[in-house]
Amino acid sequence: MTRANDNVGAPVVELRAVHKRFTTRPGMVEKAVGAVAGRPARERTVHAVNGVDLAIARGEVLGLVGESGCGKSTLGRVVAGLHAPSSGELRYQGQDVAGLAGQPRRDYVLGVQMVFQDPQASLNPRQRLRQILAEPLAVHRLAPSAQIGARVDAALAEVGLSTEYRDRLPHQISGGQRQRIGIARALMVAPEFLVCDEPVAALDVSIQAQVINLFMDLRAQRQLTYLFISHDLGVVRHISDRVAIMYLGKIVETATTAEVFARAQHPYTQALLAEVPDVARRKRVFTPIQGEIPSPLNPPTGCAFHPRCPHAMERCKREEPLLREVAGGHQAACHLLDPP
Repeated sequence: MTRANDNVGAPVVELRAVHKRFTTRPGMVEKAVGAVAGRPARERTVHAVNGVDLAIARGEVLGLVGESGCGKSTLGRVVAGLHAPSSGELRYQGQDVAGLAGQPRRDYVLGVQMVFQDPQASLNPRQRLRQILAEPLAVHRLAPSAQIGARVDAALAEVGLSTEYRDRLPHQISGGQRQRIGIARALMVAPEFLVCDEPVAALDVSIQAQVINLFMDLRAQRQLTYLFISHDLGVVRHISDRVAIMYLGKIVETATTAEVFARAQHPYTQALLAEVPDVARRKRVFTPIQGEIPSPLNPPTGCAFHPRCPHAMERCKREEPLLREVAGGHQAACHLLDPP
């Protein structure tokens, strides 16, 4: 399959040692239990994103993959500016986003947009579709009032919807159509970078293919760059140029899509691939990953995957492996890959 990545170049978005932590306060039940036990309940810290280094080049699609709870959606929200990093740097066009102001800040706000997983929840149920699409233009003053109607009609056509849908409410259209509206809304401000957070997970399989094809067409037409977040390796394989595997807030492997599927190096990536159906080989027996993903409130010492890894050594329990290059452009974080 030919991909529209001829213009891949310098990073549009870059993360440097990015952490995102959330502090949770004890609830009434925890306070009561603590009082009975004679020890006051304390605040707890969720380590959602834990030291991520990642660069996304202009024109590429980076697939971010991991189980639920691994921090991939939080990372996407950091990139989109919905969460500020607790520490580390998020850079856009080579500049630290935290220090942007004025026109550079506006360029970032408009240049990076997000498509959410649940289109029903992300669209205002009281607004008609024309109002949903017109709002970004009005808020950011991107078009005169007289031109907004035509811009809305053009946006509907671009995502494959008739202008007859203009006056419908979100609940009056299907889930796939709602997601097309979510995509159109993100595109109204002419971004160059889209964070797509599980954008087809809530859709029927037949509709998923249509929406994925729409993403690919829009990429080619608009020269877009994507951070495409998904737990579905089949979807990621179809749309991505490069894949990053995330586990408990950390990137544990990254390489081109072909390289990951052909020569996965990290045991977690290998375990994820073992769960993917393979029609060609008539694969009928699947080996699920053993155990549950640990809590980000209390992550394991050493390698975060060691409690579930069939190859774990004593060293894995003590020492955290670093993400390093194991082949040309292929990086992984595993002690098993250390030179002898």
